[in-house]
Amino acid sequence: MLPILYDPTEKMNKLEKRYADYLYLQQLNKEIISYRFHPFKLILASKTTYEIDFFVIYQDRFEIHETKGFMRDDAAVKLKVAASMFPFWNFKLVKWDRKKGWDIKEVQK
Repeated sequence: MLPILYDPTEKMNKLEKRYADYLYLQQLNKEIISYRFHPFKLILASKTTYEIDFFVIYQDRFEIHETKGFMRDDAAVKLKVAASMFPFWNFKLVKWDRKKGWDIKEVQK
């Protein structure tokens, strides 16, 4: 049995929980190595941080996955700034589409 890969005391919203379940299945199928929920914050500027939702570990790369039901302006700016400041990681915006399933798009740097 695989260990729990997020702190169960950390509160996830419904979308984050659904995506954690999806990532867990990807791990079982060996599509990803591992993932972590809210593992750390990135410092973007003085008194400005960005707490990532999921840090996803693939065989050949690391990715930051941000889950959003809807995107506020400040969150969109932080995500784009983080993607440009940390170009060695791929940043993905993850949304749930009831008809198509997971909609995962690369954040432009």
